Amino acid sequence: MNIDVGPHTSIEPNILYFGTPVVLISSLNEDDSVNLAPMSSAFWLGWRAVLGLGARAKTAQNLLRARECVLNLPSDALADAVDRLALTTGSDPVPERKWDRGYRHVRDKFGRAGLTPVPSETVGPPRVAECPVAMEAVVEGHHPVDDDGGVLAFEVRVQRVWVHEDIRMAGTSDRIDPDAWRPLIMSFQKLYGLGPQVRPSTLARIPERAYRSADLERARTIPAVR
Repeated sequence: MNIDVGPHTSIEPNILYFGTPVVLISSLNEDDSVNLAPMSSAFWLGWRAVLGLGARAKTAQNLLRARECVLNLPSDALADAVDRLALTTGSDPVPERKWDRGYRHVRDKFGRAGLTPVPSETVGPPRVAECPVAMEAVVEGHHPVDDDGGVLAFEVRVQRVWVHEDIRMAGTSDRIDPDAWRPLIMSFQKLYGLGPQVRPSTLARIPERAYRSADLERARTIPAVR
């Protein structure tokens, strides 16, 4: 391997958003209206996800109260719809800190984004029809991340996974085709698509089914409630 390597330089970035998928979280407000919020502080382990949210955000308040949500994953083709939700909040009145940053209250987030709600099967919040992936989930726990409690990490357990047919790997019932799935990526406050595959990974020698978890089997026993 011949890679030109320069010296490291110590810097102090204000944020560390090196690149993560955008998630549109749908949740229910106190009056059963729907909130839809973009975020990108999320990662998955098995059929669970960890979500980082501001404690005062409407989505965080809804998760603490209702304990359920849908994690909708937009493709890079939905960048304009996602950006229409930027600087919007479901909180009314708008928290002072958000107001100072230019946020304004929007009640109909689906209408603002031009997206379509679809009823979920096991939770109250709807899925986003246009998102190629939608995961119905319930909150298993949460804890503060920073010293002042301004950020919360939520652990959620997925109960249903819905995908558009065009990103499912041909001939399978339980795999996503990574060459067809083009997630929208947030990196340092800018939106990107996913580049082409660099090379196969040695990890791909392990069958995906080897990673099946008890949560997946548990999800099969959860009945539809809507």
